[in-house]
Amino acid sequence: MVGETVWVSNDSLPGPLPGPLPESVDFVTGAPTSSGSLDVRWRHGVRPRSGDTEPKIQVHRYDEHTFVLRQGKTVSYEAPFLYLFFGNVRALLLDTGATDDPARCPVRETVDHLIVTWLATHARPSYGLVVAHTHGHRDHVAGDLQFEDRPDTTVVGQDRAAVTDFFGFTHWPDQVVQLDLGGRVLEITGTPGHHDSSISILDAWTGFLLTGDSVYPGRLYVRDMPAFTDSLDRMLRLAESRGVRHVMGCHIEMSRTPGRDYPLGTTYQPEGPAPDDRRPAAGRARCRGFGR
Repeated sequence: MVGETVWVSNDSLPGPLPGPLPESVDFVTGAPTSSGSLDVRWRHGVRPRSGDTEPKIQVHRYDEHTFVLRQGKTVSYEAPFLYLFFGNVRALLLDTGATDDPARCPVRETVDHLIVTWLATHARPSYGLVVAHTHGHRDHVAGDLQFEDRPDTTVVGQDRAAVTDFFGFTHWPDQVVQLDLGGRVLEITGTPGHHDSSISILDAWTGFLLTGDSVYPGRLYVRDMPAFTDSLDRMLRLAESRGVRHVMGCHIEMSRTPGRDYPLGTTYQPEGPAPDDRRPAAGRARCRGFGR
């Protein structure tokens, strides 16, 4: 058993979800969808003195309801990945990136454009946005300020108390809770170790397991090793019980050479792999004892 399942409960969200909406999207039948694609060439920075440029934020459409965004290495060497999921009632933006300056990286402008475009073909009388985080480190939350005055938007706090309260955890972290975006139900479990408020999210529609900085192609940094190994076991049980297709982290720090990563602060990584891993990444990390 993975753990107890409860529904999210938070007064800042809209009230009970309405019944079926006209032209609502069916996120259950056929899940995980076979229509998505991760066929994308991510930019890994700019060669020094080349005169080349790269976008401040790169957007990949996995399918019409799912987008993967990456901040440019010229914005921050961290170049974090962000995830935008659309449901019938609201969308989820997971992480806001490494800068609060929209001139350096227009996260809100980009997200607003994607939402307006989605609503053009999936009209709704109102549509909310939840801004949440894989964990509370600055390179994942700095862009929150860009969303402070956005209407119909809930920005989840960054510490463990705020996370457990918003998602409805009563037995942190040994619990799986659910956030319903309107027919698209996400499953969330606590995965502390890298950070006290770390979470991982399973999306049945895509088969994504979003692991934040707990598992990704790179050196893993651990503050609490016992909690971290427990979290890896929890992620592995969740992945094995739900048929995960892609393990999606928030950074790329490895090269394509097995066992060789890029030094901290590197802004040009021409041999960077993709952020997803179809192999049981949590299990490999658990066995190899990554951490520092």
